[in-house]
Amino acid sequence: MKPEYRRILQALAEARVDFILIGGLAANLRGSARVTLDVDVVYSRKRENIRRLVEALRPHSPYLRGAPPGLPFTWDEKTVRMGLNFTLVTTLGDVDLLGEVAGGGNYEQLLPHSSELEAFGITLRCVTLERLIQLKRAAGRPKDWEALAELEALLEERRRRGLDGWTT
Repeated sequence: MKPEYRRILQALAEARVDFILIGGLAANLRGSARVTLDVDVVYSRKRENIRRLVEALRPHSPYLRGAPPGLPFTWDEKTVRMGLNFTLVTTLGDVDLLGEVAGGGNYEQLLPHSSELEAFGITLRCVTLERLIQLKRAAGRPKDWEALAELEALLEERRRRGLDGWTT
């Protein structure tokens, strides 16, 4: 199922969840043409933000992606506080919620390496292209290595045009 990007981001934004978009969709917003099939975000672990996050996704039936059907899983504040990173399937598509990410740390550590932008009619925070490249390197998965050449070319083009790689 292709994620409903706008509806996922809208649910988070309308609930005032503090998050930073990373991963393939962030790469798309920074100019990548690669297809992505999930929404990856780093979220603030503050108690009130976890409450808003849980409420934002609750109507969309979050369940652990790849878990066998019927496995007991309760989507609530306690679950999120006791965990850290969640790969979820929802009625809107796949969502990866990361309390921290390799190469980038947690929400507060990643915040200076993000910028606000508008996507799908929603104002949100998105990791910068330069930091996204660092995150892809740190993840080290084959699909991340494959994406690096394109992201580095995008960064080089932006630098050639005199655009700052940290905010683009």
